[in-house]
Amino acid sequence: MTDLNHFLMVYRFGLAEIRTKLEILAEELAHRGTGNPIEHIRPRLKTPTSIAAKAQRIGCPLTYADLRQRIRDIAGIRVVCGFVSDVYTVAEMLTRQPDVDLTQTKDYIAKPKPNGYRSLHLLVEIPVFMSERVVSVPVEVQLRTVAMDFWASLEHKIYYKHSPQVPARLRDELTAAAEDAARLDERMERLHREIHGPQSSPRHTPAS
Repeated sequence: MTDLNHFLMVYRFGLAEIRTKLEILAEELAHRGTGNPIEHIRPRLKTPTSIAAKAQRIGCPLTYADLRQRIRDIAGIRVVCGFVSDVYTVAEMLTRQPDVDLTQTKDYIAKPKPNGYRSLHLLVEIPVFMSERVVSVPVEVQLRTVAMDFWASLEHKIYYKHSPQVPARLRDELTAAAEDAARLDERMERLHREIHGPQSSPRHTPAS
């Protein structure tokens, strides 16, 4: 148990580092009068049970070295933003910091999953300074809008309730609901631009 706590400790520290960076960015933008692009932040550390289940699923040996190398989302943080443009702005501001190493990007906003899931996933590594060493900690950062987060939360609950098999009718309805949420994001983005103007803040939309 002591070894396990020590193993997970560095991931908690990595989460704390990333969360602090995001909170500083949000407060700075609010102070500059450009508005806080972040609605809320939810850090998440996988439980030992969840780590073991994923290790079994991917055929990863249950050694700390293998877990550290092959399971890269032990530490995760979800960043919920108001607009799609905010998602990309926050992602850019975070990853251009010199001590944040971006190792992988999965853009499920530009290319949604078949079920309609939308989110921007970044795998970053952040240095954690311990008493006698520096540890590079991987953290998965998920950025999404309020509408995307609402859909993903309810989709998870529906799948959990109907596990292991969700009726085809519900799957189709969920995909349609994801498209509705995407249209809502587009409408709210357009309204925001009409009210505040395209040059009112550093926010931007991704290139098509």
